[in-house]
Amino acid sequence: MGCLNKLTVAFAVLSVTAGKELGAKAAVRKLPEGLQFGAATASFQVEGGWNASDKSPSIWDTFCEIPGKIKDGTDGRDTCKSYEYYQRDIEMLKFLGVDFYRFSISWPRVLPTGFADKISKDGIGYYSKLVDELLANGIEPVATLYHWDLPQSLQDLGGWANPLIADWFEDYARVLYDALGDRVKLWLTLNEPKQFAIYGYGTEAFAPNINSPGIGDYMAVKNLLLAHARAWHLYDKEYRQKQNGSCGITIASDFSEGASDSPADIEAGNLALDFEIGFYSHPIFSSTGGFPESVVKRVAERSAAQGFPRSRLPELTKDEIEFIRGTSDFYGFNHYSTRFYTAADYKPGMFDVPSYNDDVGAVSGRGDYVTAPNGYTTKISAGIRKALNWIKDSYNSPEIMIFENGYGDFGGIDDFDRIDYYKEYLDAILDAIEVDGCRITKYTAWSLMDNFEWSQGLSVKFGLFEVDYEDEKRTRRPKTSALWYRNLIASRVLDPADNPKPENLEF
Repeated sequence: MGCLNKLTVAFAVLSVTAGKELGAKAAVRKLPEGLQFGAATASFQVEGGWNASDKSPSIWDTFCEIPGKIKDGTDGRDTCKSYEYYQRDIEMLKFLGVDFYRFSISWPRVLPTGFADKISKDGIGYYSKLVDELLANGIEPVATLYHWDLPQSLQDLGGWANPLIADWFEDYARVLYDALGDRVKLWLTLNEPKQFAIYGYGTEAFAPNINSPGIGDYMAVKNLLLAHARAWHLYDKEYRQKQNGSCGITIASDFSEGASDSPADIEAGNLALDFEIGFYSHPIFSSTGGFPESVVKRVAERSAAQGFPRSRLPELTKDEIEFIRGTSDFYGFNHYSTRFYTAADYKPGMFDVPSYNDDVGAVSGRGDYVTAPNGYTTKISAGIRKALNWIKDSYNSPEIMIFENGYGDFGGIDDFDRIDYYKEYLDAILDAIEVDGCRITKYTAWSLMDNFEWSQGLSVKFGLFEVDYEDEKRTRRPKTSALWYRNLIASRVLDPADNPKPENLEF
């Protein structure tokens, strides 16, 4: 999950109760037939086993060793120990009654050198056993090729800033299609391009800690799009017919809009949408392909004003535009909250120059909404309906699979704020389906269990299950939200009054 935003909040936060948006409903609603429900995790966040067998270090292993980078001083070396206890994870999934489980594959666990010259028997074996166990229990495996844990050996060669990574990623994808594609029928190539490119190559907030704002991060964006396209074309040409699966990408699609009705703020909100979502979705899903015109124009103008002889945004050639366009069988959609943008409070030099934030040229915040006292995620459920409609209207109504939606807090079994978040967001999603005609086929709760939340360490919790990190076996206990989610899936009814009582269970 990518939830970090470094933009300065320059307008006051008013004391309006979170979650009381216009349009909030209290009616019992039946869930649409065909809408599937799942839960998700990512390899570095849950697996542990950081040096098991022949696994090599990832960029996040390296990043965690830098003093001060992880808020609470923890690391991802052991986390939930899913590498050892994956069967208990499957028991938790069975308890919830989910249709599918979205997990990610650790590149350095499968290819210890980063290259396809050496394939780890134990690494492939782990994911093969996981897939077999899921299928044996009637749970569809949804596999993400890349959820941020790049082999450090490849980062030493430039990582996503090196154009050759498209070759390396295609080779890695081939290994996994060959090993697991007979059983895995739904593939995600990359998770949240903005988060690992902009935060990892344009700031020091995420691995690999390459602080090259407005330059290195844009290089990474171009290369990741080409790498994604290579993996999709490979599946489409060599595997689709014999394996009968689907392949796509998932993009962080938090909504952006103007902080006021002023023309300048409305323009700022629209531009932010193009930078935050369109930068990655437009090249793949639009009829014309390529980066959004507004982004190309803005970066070119900023670059010229800063004395650069050419735009800092790498150009996509006509052949590259055509190669990337159309390379997703569905729109993978991750969403947590909404940000409101104002141009009035932006001052030249308040962000790094050059930088992504300076190119956007506006200041963002949560507007009139506040988080709950124990909350980390601001609940603005109207934003998910707006984001879903933006995708529908911008890209000719693609099939949308929601692969992340969840609420972060700081712990507790009785997580009623999380339940309220899910109720309100699912209510808005049902409006998007039933009223607006959005074609949504999957919904995924983030996350199955509390885990290593990137730069926040273990301090922020998104799980349906609590993990006892003091216990060597990492005992998991269902939170009240897990019981609620189980009831939702079993009853196929969204009931505002459903607030189950905790049960004393362990996994």
